[in-house]
Amino acid sequence: MPNPPFRPALVLALLTGVALLIAACSRPASPPAETAPRPVKLLIVNMFAPEAQPFIDGLKLDQSIAVPGLPPESPAVRCNADDVCQVTTGMGHANAAATLTALLFSRQFGFSRSYFLIAGIAGIDPARGTLGSAAWASWLIDTGLAWEIDARELPAGWRSGLFGINTKGPGEKPPLDYKTEAFRLDEALVARAYALSRAAPLEDSPEAVFYRAHWTSAPANQPPAVLRCDTASGDTWWHGELLGNHVREWSKLLSDGAADYCTTQQEDNASYEALKRGASAGLLDLKRVAVLRSGSNFDRPYPGQTAYDSLAQSVSGGFVPATRNLLNAGRPFIDDVVARWDKWKDGVPAN
Repeated sequence: MPNPPFRPALVLALLTGVALLIAACSRPASPPAETAPRPVKLLIVNMFAPEAQPFIDGLKLDQSIAVPGLPPESPAVRCNADDVCQVTTGMGHANAAATLTALLFSRQFGFSRSYFLIAGIAGIDPARGTLGSAAWASWLIDTGLAWEIDARELPAGWRSGLFGINTKGPGEKPPLDYKTEAFRLDEALVARAYALSRAAPLEDSPEAVFYRAHWTSAPANQPPAVLRCDTASGDTWWHGELLGNHVREWSKLLSDGAADYCTTQQEDNASYEALKRGASAGLLDLKRVAVLRSGSNFDRPYPGQTAYDSLAQSVSGGFVPATRNLLNAGRPFIDDVVARWDKWKDGVPAN
């Protein structure tokens, strides 16, 4: 049988087709189209589940969005149809900073116009508030960034072994080299949040009423109220009259006399620094951060009680009303932002 005639044009076409097929197979696949960030009007930041649950239930946060880098026990952001969302960071400086950093830089959410409400329970100074009271802070003061000498080795005349890093002793303001020792929130936002919530009805408990009666002076022995006073953070869960007096003085020292200490907690300076890093990357407006802390326990013993018994043995009854009052005090602010978004989206409205 004779060989078929040689057809150069056909061979060239076949070779060209094979080359195009190889090129197409070797070309990297086109990246999937990016999903637009989910818009957020207000993000609630809680530290652990009992703080978060009143918001989840009360605001019907029924949407769940997983975010890589969030805590294993709280791996998702919860949102509702009003574009209010919530995240649980985990307790302590490290968890708060890591969670918020992961969330902000995931770029899954649009935070450029968002308001942020950090809401958690705290110890409260009986000279400034009581069990269940909810306090809007203007100042966040870090109590952990300090030098310390053991109390058994104090120099003569010293009342505390805690003093500023790179200073000569107590009462001397440190140079704030860490840049996270003291933060001041936007005054217009704090004032507006307080004005909206100051008359909010707050919950109480029979146990808290009984425990308050150990004090003979107000506001410790009074029902809970919405307050304006400042908060101090640090991972060490301190307690007692002497340490409480130190934190009052420390807050004044780092703020040049402006801070009015009333609540103590572990996370807020770390949370704010993470938000500050996000703001520096253009992801959010730092003037839109509010902090609300509610008193779940007193930061020192009642008269005649030891600091140890107050910290480790007493049941004050403040935990349940404090967790619920975060929503009770925060909701007027949240609701106003949602209902009047046209007024809030460009900044804090005057009224």
